[in-house]
Amino acid sequence: MTSASSPPRKGAGPSGELASLRQAHGIPALPAVPTDPVVSGPVTVASYNVHKCVGTDRRFDPARIAQVIGEIAPDIIAIQEADRRFGRRTGLLDTAALQEAGLTLLPISSLPDGHGWHGNALAVRAGTPLSLQRIALPGAEPRGAVIAELELPAGKLRVIAAHFGLLRRCRTRQGAAILEAIGQGEAMPTLMMGDLNEWRPGRRSSLRVLESFFGPASFGPASFPARLPVFALDRILGWPQGVVQEVRAHDTPLARKASDHLPLKAKLLLNARAPAQAAALPGIQAAA
Repeated sequence: MTSASSPPRKGAGPSGELASLRQAHGIPALPAVPTDPVVSGPVTVASYNVHKCVGTDRRFDPARIAQVIGEIAPDIIAIQEADRRFGRRTGLLDTAALQEAGLTLLPISSLPDGHGWHGNALAVRAGTPLSLQRIALPGAEPRGAVIAELELPAGKLRVIAAHFGLLRRCRTRQGAAILEAIGQGEAMPTLMMGDLNEWRPGRRSSLRVLESFFGPASFGPASFPARLPVFALDRILGWPQGVVQEVRAHDTPLARKASDHLPLKAKLLLNARAPAQAAALPGIQAAA
């Protein structure tokens, strides 16, 4: 006979419900509860499709892109279209200007003069990369994602930088591939940023596949086209609930010229999880 204070059986309660939910939808096992967060102040994060450093005035100007990033002053930024698309994938960013802004590109490219993987680059202000993983995403066109596990002053953080395809069916498969990759790692706060090329909310959205982990992928801030933003193509998502806050477009005169996308920025609170959340179903929590 067990006493009233005995711990519940393994698999009972919300964690068992979450496992059944994942199985029903064909989603791989994902981290259930993150480790206890480190108390810290907010971290500024950003996502920016730099359009190969070609602005709305059709001028190639990497220094201008660096200026916009300097306006944001991010601690972590995911950059899309950081390399040439065809031929040798050489980097297009002004790395010296980024370094002056206090940012260091993570060593993602396999080329000595490349900046990312399928154009996805990551730059951080302070932090040590524990692991870097490059993923070739499925689809009709070459697309990729980067998963970096970082040791920040505030604790561990998983960052996913991605650029999804133009076809809805491909975006759905690409989202599933991201979830599968997350499921192979340990539990830690997780941030996903990038140009996900989806403007539709609700049932027709290709991002619904991500909702089992990141929560409802509702309308985000409009970021495209930069001169008159209408479509929410860019996203910043986080897990667990409350990690990502204050998602907004960085809309300045310079940002409207530097690229055809406006950057997104947000605050990241690694100490956001309340004790009561440990008993919830984190896979269906809203993230942003």
